[in-house]
Amino acid sequence: MILIDLSQVIISNLMTQVGPRTSEIDENLVRHMILTSLLNIKKKFSAEYGNVVICCDNKNYWRKDLFPYYKFSRKKERESSGIYWSLIFNTMNDMKRDLKEVFPYKIVEVERAEADDCIAVLVQRFAPSEKCMIVSSDKDFKQLQKYPNVSQYSTIMKKFLKEDNPKQFLREHIIRGDKSDGIPNFLSDDEVFVENRRQKPITKKSLVNWMDMSRNPEDFMDVNMLARFKRNEQLVDLTKVPDDIRDNIIAQFDNDPKGDMRKVFDYFIKNRMMMLMEELDGFKEPKYKSYAQDVMNLA
Repeated sequence: MILIDLSQVIISNLMTQVGPRTSEIDENLVRHMILTSLLNIKKKFSAEYGNVVICCDNKNYWRKDLFPYYKFSRKKERESSGIYWSLIFNTMNDMKRDLKEVFPYKIVEVERAEADDCIAVLVQRFAPSEKCMIVSSDKDFKQLQKYPNVSQYSTIMKKFLKEDNPKQFLREHIIRGDKSDGIPNFLSDDEVFVENRRQKPITKKSLVNWMDMSRNPEDFMDVNMLARFKRNEQLVDLTKVPDDIRDNIIAQFDNDPKGDMRKVFDYFIKNRMMMLMEELDGFKEPKYKSYAQDVMNLA
């Protein structure tokens, strides 16, 4: 299956095509860009990896219950960026609604979950038996390459992201934290970024020692270090999704898509997407009958 991180793909498209001039966003142009990107992904990977599954972020992430400062600075950074993020999010929500209602793809969005959670849960379930292509530029997904049949493609860099040692990658991620998500390294207090303080430095020598995968964290940590290590592990290890959210992701995945190719045809006509109309057959999914010729005859 092809697991698409929708928000990441949309934002990368917007930043590439529009840049900071988001006040000039034309919704029809953005819609066309997103669908063209989806079509290109299908052309590139569907023959080998099969059906598309679109994974979406929800609000009120469960990680904020565990760690209140998770992504704490994102709002402030957006406000100072000069980018009209409210316009971008409204456009994203409109496009997500259209994909759910019109197109013949499984859309997975679960209360309190991020797209990362949806992708991770589905990889754990399906990678043992089938190929899984993760379409996202987010480096966090490299840890999932510990499972068989898992690959990752970056739409920003236009290349595959390969990790030779996913377990070491995850260990280092836990140790270093993730500043972009507001997660400090395991030497630093929870509030270090909120209070605009510097993290405690990690020396190269110490990192080499801590990265020894033959050692358990309990072997080299004091009580405070271990507590922070466990804090980071819960936040960045994508296998730590709570059971109730995991169950909801699987249940939603098992639902049939609402859309079909007749709806896609009508959608292209309504939005005057003549160029995409010529590519209509490329939007179908393998298990669905192709309506391309039928609807063309109806027209």
